[in-house]
Amino acid sequence: MIRYLAFSELQVKMIDTQQKVKLADLQIDQLTRVQKLAKVTHKEISTLSDDTPLYEGVGRMFILQSKEEINDQLTEKQKTAQEKIKELEQKKVYLERSVKEAEDNIREMLLSRRAQ
Repeated sequence: MIRYLAFSELQVKMIDTQQKVKLADLQIDQLTRVQKLAKVTHKEISTLSDDTPLYEGVGRMFILQSKEEINDQLTEKQKTAQEKIKELEQKKVYLERSVKEAEDNIREMLLSRRAQ
């Protein structure tokens, strides 16, 4: 009975960790899209002349911003996304290692059960 509880706990832990890995993948994908969008927008804005009026969407309104301010915001957005992607990739490596350990433990439990 104790082995069954340990086995089911390991299974639950492994499934939970696998879901966290998938969530990290989704977050990385979303941040990558944000980063690409900021990069493309930055590229397009750089082709405009300095006296072109630029507006930033805020909620349901638009605010006049200078080209420099918008470029700074886009650069900051790219940098923030890159940092979060790095953190998520490190977390993902840790979670994948946890899944591997849980799989090994389950395999070991099954082998010891068969040996009895």
